[in-house]
Amino acid sequence: MDQIEQVAREHTDITRRYFLQLCAMGVAAPDVSELCAQDNNAEAHSLLTEAISKLEYLTREENFINFGRGKPPPYELPLEKRREVGLVRETWQLEVLPDPESNAEVEQPLSKKLGTALNWDGLMKIAEKKAVRFLHVMSCTNSQEPCGMGLWEGVPLREVIWLSRPTANVRRIFYYGYHNDDPEQRFQSSLPIGRVLEDPPGELPVILCYKLNNQWLTSKRGGPVRMLVPDAYGNKSVKWLQCIILTNNYQANDTYALWNNDTVSHIKTCARFIHVPKTVKAGQPVPVTGIAQVGMSNLSKVQYWLCRHDQPLPKDDPYFTKAPWQDADILPPPDDWGGGLPDGKLPAIPRQFDTVSGKALRWPIPNTIVHWATLLAVKHPGQYDFRCRTIDANGIAQPMPRPFNKSGHNAIQQVKIVVEK
Repeated sequence: MDQIEQVAREHTDITRRYFLQLCAMGVAAPDVSELCAQDNNAEAHSLLTEAISKLEYLTREENFINFGRGKPPPYELPLEKRREVGLVRETWQLEVLPDPESNAEVEQPLSKKLGTALNWDGLMKIAEKKAVRFLHVMSCTNSQEPCGMGLWEGVPLREVIWLSRPTANVRRIFYYGYHNDDPEQRFQSSLPIGRVLEDPPGELPVILCYKLNNQWLTSKRGGPVRMLVPDAYGNKSVKWLQCIILTNNYQANDTYALWNNDTVSHIKTCARFIHVPKTVKAGQPVPVTGIAQVGMSNLSKVQYWLCRHDQPLPKDDPYFTKAPWQDADILPPPDDWGGGLPDGKLPAIPRQFDTVSGKALRWPIPNTIVHWATLLAVKHPGQYDFRCRTIDANGIAQPMPRPFNKSGHNAIQQVKIVVEK
């Protein structure tokens, strides 16, 4: 069985329920009924299978979009070299040190030189009592598509920070991973110490992450240990983590700051297409699927708008707020979470789920994704522009309230569709 067929089987139930519900409502009948009777319609079955194949909720490790640093990237180093520089669990160490360029006071630094650095066994000892799991989307500030959706596991960073016994003059931390022993290749990020030591109401802790989808982090995903900063873009979640510096410097000193990026931007709410046919027959309903990234302002609606390509666009309305948008359906939590989890079941309850019922405390879940779908049927042949957008929980339409790309890519996506006779 190939990968598409396997994923399609994993997600048939949720998508069939959606389309069968449309059938029961009589939407676009009788064509939709014909579509739902997929076993008798090879073409419709093939189309639906392709759409379903792209709806796996958790991204398999090998399918994550990868943005790595270093020449060569650390995961491409030979195993013996990775072992030598601490990029395997058996030799990994983490330092927590005071910034020599500030007056931060730290009584017991975790230092390789002093022989006090945290090793893998020490991290696992903390994990026995303090490990947390949560769902989180990994998204790059400047990329149109999310890199992947994962179930991440680790220990709260604050548990390790307190091992070093900071006592005064600590306003921020900055941290970096292995960079081929070349200062020019170092990629670092920073956080205010308050965000590390205390979680805002309803928020998740910053973690030292060592598992993705209940498997040890691979080297390509930043293992053995990476930072994972909830509600932030991927530049905060530095891979191959090896050093944390406690500093009294009040300024962000992220590598991304030098690249004209907003280094403190929260994840934005926005919609993207997954499956949209390039060519359709007039009057024939076709399934359209997509994902919505659920950011800080959560999500209330996903909408789409189809207009003829030659139709004049309204003036002085760059975000098409006056267009006749229509609501798509936001799909419910899946029965099979995918991602390579055995039987598609989540391991011991993640933070966003009720410990008794096992159900999500809220849906959609902030800083994750949801799938959405609709059936599209166009009566008249021609060339069309097809757009999608989100409405957040505050009633604000994408790309507002933060439309600037350097703080996260959330432009309204547009694709072309040709409708034939």
